[in-house]
Amino acid sequence: MAHRKAAGGARLRPSGPAPDVRIAVKLRRTELVIFAVIALTPNVLAWVWYLLWGVGPPPKMPERVLQSGADPIGFPLWLRGTHYINLLFMVLLIRSGLQILFDHPRLYWNVHCTPGTEWLRFTPIEVPRDRLWTAKEDSRYLTPWIGIPGGRHTIGMARPWHFLSVLFWVGNGLLFVVLLFGTGQWRRLVPTSFSIVPEAWNIMVRYSTFHLPPEPDGFYAYNPLQQLAYFGVVFLIAPLSILSGAAMSPALVNAAPWYPRLFGNRQVARSIHFLLLLAYLAFLVPHVTMVVITGLVRNMNHIVMGTDDTRTIGLQIGLIGIAVIVAVNVLANYLSWHYPRFVQHVSKATVGRVMKVLLDPLVPRAEYRREEISPYFWPNGKLPTSDEWKALAEGGFRDYRLKIMGLVENPIELSLDDLKANGKQTQITLHNCIQGWSGIAQWGGTAIQRDHQAGPAALRRQVRHLPFLWRRGRGGRVLRLAHHGRPRSPPEPARLRDELRYADDRARSPAPAPGREPARFQAG
Repeated sequence: MAHRKAAGGARLRPSGPAPDVRIAVKLRRTELVIFAVIALTPNVLAWVWYLLWGVGPPPKMPERVLQSGADPIGFPLWLRGTHYINLLFMVLLIRSGLQILFDHPRLYWNVHCTPGTEWLRFTPIEVPRDRLWTAKEDSRYLTPWIGIPGGRHTIGMARPWHFLSVLFWVGNGLLFVVLLFGTGQWRRLVPTSFSIVPEAWNIMVRYSTFHLPPEPDGFYAYNPLQQLAYFGVVFLIAPLSILSGAAMSPALVNAAPWYPRLFGNRQVARSIHFLLLLAYLAFLVPHVTMVVITGLVRNMNHIVMGTDDTRTIGLQIGLIGIAVIVAVNVLANYLSWHYPRFVQHVSKATVGRVMKVLLDPLVPRAEYRREEISPYFWPNGKLPTSDEWKALAEGGFRDYRLKIMGLVENPIELSLDDLKANGKQTQITLHNCIQGWSGIAQWGGTAIQRDHQAGPAALRRQVRHLPFLWRRGRGGRVLRLAHHGRPRSPPEPARLRDELRYADDRARSPAPAPGREPARFQAG
């Protein structure tokens, strides 16, 4: 799907041919068998237990009025509020996360992301071997009914929503945990005896063999299986979601290469992140089902009103709350398509400040060995089509000039020969694309050194950004990519890629790279 900018604003509308909306779930046979075994084993064991020993004695249900005054009774306002806020941001996280996933709809266990090695893909397309196939072409269309903002290759809007949602979701979760342990409500969730394991298994056997146990009044306590399930979601799945999400951060991965290795590599963390989404859904479906079949009206009063009765007020307000969540999601899609710059500015003012504190101080340190270079490197973007680029390419870029301007002592223009005369540096590094794929390649080019302050284009002390501007496309559209340095100091060393060197290195970094114009550089 292509997009165009409406006259007089930043409003985006789909244009061009109808999008390819085909989605196919292709799961590798090995993983299919493994996941099937994991999913079916508990139920198979439960049936074996039932056939050998029966369902056993009925489980002990908690008394309606507990003996200990320290045991929590009911759901206080803070718990009900954080529960609702959690639902709101979980919906936003899931929808924006799926949109990000569909920008590179393949999951791997290896860091190289070589086509054909994915264990799961959401596209019917196998990467063609007879022509160039870019990562952008590989992205899939996702309906706005599911994704935020919907469409194809809209990761630029999905990421702000995902990061905004995760910021408030984590904050809400931390508040929940603090209040949980500060008020005694932790006794509802945290097991205090190993006896809960056989008791939970007893209930599991009953559920699996359709001998439903008597349900306790959740206003006072959960049954052992419920308690273990809630404990797992709050204290295992949620933290792992945060940790695996952080392992996909390019800044963190390159500054602390040991961190993604805790999971195996970045792509393993990405796969685990997706599997944790499935774990949430595997919890949510039976959770909602049990709420309905064990007394919807009473259960809604528990979590909405904080009362243990059968009035319909809890159900009515709960439905209004769900309608608000739906409205927020509709608004998110509307803002994404009609006011994308507003969403990005809000994200920058909130998430950007947090990321500046947490990630900006990190200095990339990751270096890789030649034998670690990826056998395949996903190309991205589009082939240049402008007459200007064609003329430069036909002349071997002899007439190209790299323009260095802005906050420099003396603006200059350099040819490729001038750049080569300044010497080259090579580096084997891991590239982590925001689309989700990664690859290790060797890059070469002229370095911008912090100690190179005496040259004709010396950077001034107040420089904090190094924007790279280049032209591509039929209309000569100007794009901008900014690299941030530390405040009030020259930027950290960066590398300008030499196009000829890159072509020489393709044997070592076999990337089917589309031709591109050498970059224009501006310090400012």
